[in-house]
Amino acid sequence: MSRWSEAVEAVYPDMVKWRRYLHMNPELSFQESQTAAFVASLLQEWGIEARTGVGGHGIVARIEGAAKGPTVALRADMDALPIQDEKSCEYASKVPGVMHACGHDAHTATLLGVAKLMNEHRDQLAGNVVFLFQPAEETTPGGAIEMIRDGALEGVDVIYGIHLWTPFETGAAYCKPGAIMAAADEFIIEIKGKGGHGGLPHQTVDSIYVASQLVVNFQGIVSRFSDPTQPCVVTVGSFHSGTSFNVIAETATLKGTVRTFDPELRLQVKRRLEDIAEYTCRMNGAECAIKYNLGYPPVINHAAEEERFRRAAAAALGEQGARTSPLIMAGEDYAYYLERIPGCFMFVGAGHKERGIVHPHHHPRFDIDEIAMHHAAKLFIRMTEDYLAEHAYSR
Repeated sequence: MSRWSEAVEAVYPDMVKWRRYLHMNPELSFQESQTAAFVASLLQEWGIEARTGVGGHGIVARIEGAAKGPTVALRADMDALPIQDEKSCEYASKVPGVMHACGHDAHTATLLGVAKLMNEHRDQLAGNVVFLFQPAEETTPGGAIEMIRDGALEGVDVIYGIHLWTPFETGAAYCKPGAIMAAADEFIIEIKGKGGHGGLPHQTVDSIYVASQLVVNFQGIVSRFSDPTQPCVVTVGSFHSGTSFNVIAETATLKGTVRTFDPELRLQVKRRLEDIAEYTCRMNGAECAIKYNLGYPPVINHAAEEERFRRAAAAALGEQGARTSPLIMAGEDYAYYLERIPGCFMFVGAGHKERGIVHPHHHPRFDIDEIAMHHAAKLFIRMTEDYLAEHAYSR
């Protein structure tokens, strides 16, 4: 790692510059054309072979080392969120209602830095490195599955991904074997009752009353249906109905999400939620239409690659740099990569309480401690080095 340390230090100011440019110019999922053009222009400037338009706005870049060996893929996501940036800083978003509120700008900048360094030091690589700049992580069906269908993993032996994470303080990296992030499913329930006068409820079927029962009844899925040793979340995040104080609404719409780690429980919860919706509506004389989308599967790390993380994080960040991650209920379409080839997903601390970098992901004042990009770059390099060394071809 020591031979790379000075190189990472040298490229770090560029990573900060790239990250701030991207932060000021965010693009939503499936709309990352200018972000992709920015990435492609730098790769071209450095003479790195790259294929654009992969699965949409994705980019697959490839560096071949001086000696033959296996192929390691490194992934970063590029999309932003429909959130108004409320930060007061020189690099705040210039696009109204759109901001990088999850750190994907920093993921992209970090991977650009790693690509630049590995290209400059390709004579030290006994194998190949593929860089996946992925669009549309934030919105299902996501960009990962489309990139895979477009051949992004062809010839790849292992894949690594990093998420900069503000709930973890800067200075350490986190991982765990097996499931680390939850399956992220979505549902929409449209309830139809019978509207009428607010003073004559007996002549109506109140959709708000029925929908309210559903919100309460769904909580029993977690507290009384699922195994308490199996993590599960059912959240209704949107409830829309009604137009006036004295009108009983004919329709109501609920939107929500379900988070699980166990594939069997995932399907059991789906069936239970659908049953509760159907029977509660029927009991009250209402009808319902249910749309249930099985979104991203759980992110499940491969044990051997999580063990590699232990060695790599300690080497890159010091003996206290490798820590065990808790289960994280957020979802990630990186899961699709791990369903197909070995690898792992890691978190690098990006919060800093003393500097006020404490806001959670998807918050309008979200920011990161930019030194986390330095740490992530070193971890990516160390993971790659370790894998190439262990799986080197016989000479």
